[in-house]
Amino acid sequence: QVQLVESGGGSVQAGGSLRLSCVPSSSTYRTNCWGWFRQAPGKEREGVAAIYTSGRQTYYADSVKGRFTISQDNTKRSVYLQMNSLQPEDTATYYCAANCASTAADIAVVVRARDFGHWGQGTQVTVSP
Repeated sequence: QVQLVESGGGSVQAGGSLRLSCVPSSSTYRTNCWGWFRQAPGKEREGVAAIYTSGRQTYYADSVKGRFTISQDNTKRSVYLQMNSLQPEDTATYYCAANCASTAADIAVVVRARDFGHWGQGTQVTVSP
């Protein structure tokens, strides 16, 4: 079973930036999509950003539009989340996800359904005022 390994989390002050990375444990892993989700204590896991590896569609939650950017490397075998202008409400555990059941649907539908087959263990992001 492939593992998705996140890194790049940490503690920053409000207004700061972090860049999360997600790399599969296998170099031969292929996925049709990537997603970033987050979960704060006592809250449901929510989709933050997602992309079909074809580049055909991307998704951003309204709360992060203009501040976060999802990108994949040239091989499409890893994904990044650049987070700028971080705010205390961005504090959460961030999870990488991959392997969508289908890319025929609107990516927002896939994100809302959390319809990803593989998930990472998460990396903590803490933003102080």
